[in-house]
Amino acid sequence: MKTLIIIPAYNEQDNIVKVTQNLKENYPQYDYIVINDGSSDNTENMLESNNIPHISLIRNLGIGGAVQTGYKYAEKMKYDAAVQFDGDGQHDAAYIEKLIAELNSGFDMVIGSRFIKSEESEFKSSAARRAGIRIISALIKILTGKRIYDPTSGFRACNKAVISHFASNYPTEYPEPVSEVTALKLKFKISETPVNMHERQGGRSSIHTWKSIYYMINVTLAMILESLKRY
Repeated sequence: MKTLIIIPAYNEQDNIVKVTQNLKENYPQYDYIVINDGSSDNTENMLESNNIPHISLIRNLGIGGAVQTGYKYAEKMKYDAAVQFDGDGQHDAAYIEKLIAELNSGFDMVIGSRFIKSEESEFKSSAARRAGIRIISALIKILTGKRIYDPTSGFRACNKAVISHFASNYPTEYPEPVSEVTALKLKFKISETPVNMHERQGGRSSIHTWKSIYYMINVTLAMILESLKRY
């Protein structure tokens, strides 16, 4: 399959060169594109000076807008599959082939999961975040009838049909769980496969402790509203 790796990046000057060099040197069979989401640090200079393929957004759109830009590019360039892959060093590129193989077995979207086989991943986030993930997982089950064990995972592979839908319709807020609700409502077949993830190699996460309660309230509302839409 002609595959594109979509790498959203916001203020990832400490990580983005290492992440892309690893892909270039060890996984040359995949194309990749960095979506620089209006970074305010030195990310743009790092991309330019290292000749890293990228699209720079003129302002910060958030993870949803950055990822959708990647899907728009994938659709325009007629890729058969797209893989979301974080620019912070958390995702293990050795598992990309595994996600693609699962996609080829008949699924429309494959999610790289830390929780299908707990021993597979060395990093599973904090206890508080894991509790939040379990709540989101339970809500998706209630809303769609399908259990997603790692609904906030940003390590995902999608086929051409999902690329086409996400290129024109992708949530700007809480995109991973909300887009899963959308995909399930549209009868796309979703699978999860165990992957290894690492702690981020540098920089800071965009979700901090004080935002956690706000995040949970709003992601719950967003998922409920998405489930009520008619398709």
